[in-house]
Amino acid sequence: QLCEGGADLIQLRAKDWPKEKVRTIAESLLPITRDAGVALVINDHWEIANEIGADFCHLGQEDFFETANPPQPTAPKPLLGLSTHAPEQAERAMTVGAAYLAVGPVFATPTKPGRSAVTLDYVHWATGHIDQPWFAIGGITLDNVDDVLSAGASRICVVSAILNASNIAHACQQFRERLASTPLETTP
Repeated sequence: QLCEGGADLIQLRAKDWPKEKVRTIAESLLPITRDAGVALVINDHWEIANEIGADFCHLGQEDFFETANPPQPTAPKPLLGLSTHAPEQAERAMTVGAAYLAVGPVFATPTKPGRSAVTLDYVHWATGHIDQPWFAIGGITLDNVDDVLSAGASRICVVSAILNASNIAHACQQFRERLASTPLETTP
């Protein structure tokens, strides 16, 4: 349904699942996303993303910077995506060759329990300071997406507002329409 709705990237994020279940689901998702021309992002599990040939692996700050042996991205896949929650984290993440950064959570979200919202101020900061692709994430809905786009985001990541919708493909299309109505910036 996400592919039908026009998603560009689909992330497998299963924080509480056993590693082997993540691998099994990832292996079943990859042909679906490939057939649709949609990139697959594996959250937290670099080795699984690498072994199955996923397009991206998304890691948190602690999973990359606070580990003895951080993954070393090598072409062609998987490419690295990194979460950031503050300007100093984004500045550090820009130096390690990440393919993209996540900026957020912009608003409070059940997918990041206990994590304070970074607010639109961080989106404004990212617009003027991050020199590589980045996504605004966290608590983005159809009611607040225009504020996020007005703050300078040209890429967004949406979970709850799409997956909790009665028609997932339609909800995804609605977000795509909002993005398409926003002028693109000249930065990547």
